[in-house]
Amino acid sequence: MLVELRVRDLGVIEDTTLNIGNGMTAVTGETGAGKTLVVEALELLVGGRADPVLVRSGASEALVEGRFSHGQVESEGDGQVDGESASETVLARALPASGRSRAWVDGRMATASALSEVGSRLVDLHGQHSHQSLLDPLSQRAALDTFAGIDLAPVSAARNLVRALTAEMRALGGDPDVRAREIDLLRHQVEEIATAHISGPAEDDELSAEEARLSGAAVLREAAASGLSNLDSENGGVLDGIGRVVAGLDGYRELEALRDRAHGLQAEAADLASELRVVVETWEDDPDRLAAVSSRRARLADLRRKYGTTLEEVMKHGEEARQRLDDLESTEERAAALAIAITEAQESLVAAQMAAGDARREAAPRLAKAVESHLRNLAMPSARLEVAVDDDPAGDNVVFLLGANPGEASLPLHKVASGGELARAMLALRLVVAGGRPTLVFDEVDAGIGGAAADAVGRALAELAAHHQVLVVTHLPQVAAFAHNQVVVEKQVDLGRTRASVRHLEPHERVIELARMLSGRPSSASARRHAEELLADAEKVRVTPSQMD
Repeated sequence: MLVELRVRDLGVIEDTTLNIGNGMTAVTGETGAGKTLVVEALELLVGGRADPVLVRSGASEALVEGRFSHGQVESEGDGQVDGESASETVLARALPASGRSRAWVDGRMATASALSEVGSRLVDLHGQHSHQSLLDPLSQRAALDTFAGIDLAPVSAARNLVRALTAEMRALGGDPDVRAREIDLLRHQVEEIATAHISGPAEDDELSAEEARLSGAAVLREAAASGLSNLDSENGGVLDGIGRVVAGLDGYRELEALRDRAHGLQAEAADLASELRVVVETWEDDPDRLAAVSSRRARLADLRRKYGTTLEEVMKHGEEARQRLDDLESTEERAAALAIAITEAQESLVAAQMAAGDARREAAPRLAKAVESHLRNLAMPSARLEVAVDDDPAGDNVVFLLGANPGEASLPLHKVASGGELARAMLALRLVVAGGRPTLVFDEVDAGIGGAAADAVGRALAELAAHHQVLVVTHLPQVAAFAHNQVVVEKQVDLGRTRASVRHLEPHERVIELARMLSGRPSSASARRHAEELLADAEKVRVTPSQMD
């Protein structure tokens, strides 16, 4: 709720501070005194257009400050409640005579849009002003939902689930077709390397040696036979010669070391002869084995060409490809499961939206009828309110249309030209639809009416003030009488300069001001009696501030 408003150098207001209480406050004063400047100040405070023409002549800038006391503030557009429960918010706006305006939120510099975001959740202006929440299609839809008692939790839950699942699907990364092609390629690589059954990093070196042996087996046997003949032959070979050396040195202690060396040579020569004999006796030509070894080496060479320069690198590539394939296959499984879950969530979302849409379409004419019943009491007996809900299954596009007079087309509220008609339409809507901003400001709500209609407007504002702080700029005593508080805007001329001041009225001063509003003669005894009657009658029906929520 607005607790304090300070205005400096705005129009004819030089410097004034206004403390505002609970309930309904009427802002009155003579024509031209500057009543509307209070509304202009509030509009600046909630991010309205900054027009330098509003700056007081001779001043460098105008300044508006507002202090709001509140608990948790509900945003009408989304029905959400702020997590913070700040007890006070201070907004400020400076409007220079030239240059850009400046804004502050709780003492911190802010943009006009940030000021508007905060301020529009605290104050709603009704009249010919842009900052009216119910001119916003989202707020109109929220108002219909509130009136109909539509539970949007299933829609919100289904929508959040679709978003979460879709985000998880995106997080899997890549195009599904690209992933599928990579899986096919990896499967081929893993299978090709696995089916090669590589025995180890040295397999090709071992096969190279075997291939060399098989390709020259005859020549190798001949060379081995020649060597064997020289080592061990009937005519005496190296083995026999070394044997004789060993025998000749045996028995001499002084020659034991030389004998042992000769004996070692004899053993080594015998071992060499044995291996040469294996070559001579077993190494035969094997064309089939040679072909198999050559084919195997060609296969290993093909793998090295594709996957690494060595067999060790080929084997490592196979392991990495297997791991990547496992990851992708797991991803594909998750993607498939997510696709099913997304489809089911989307179906649930559509079902929830259709239920909300059906409920909106059913409630729309009931809301229109309820508002029209109030409009009849607010000097709009022929007014028609239409609540249009589109054919989309969810019925998300909701538009309030007003036909103020017979024969006139119904227009969206933001296109209604008459500020008074618009303000009364907003008043009727507020009486029907619960919720809204804590502070409601009505300007021109009583334009073009009087008598019983003025009384009805006053009663309606007082009714609304049971749950909101209501400020109304009025020239009608019937409306002002219903206010819990009344302030008057007065204009004086001092040293050739016009100044406007705003002050609270005491109970006896209210009688004088209402008498002025009734007859133009505040000293008129009959006008004062009439004023007292108005106040007494209003006192019987209005809710006092102590009884408010």
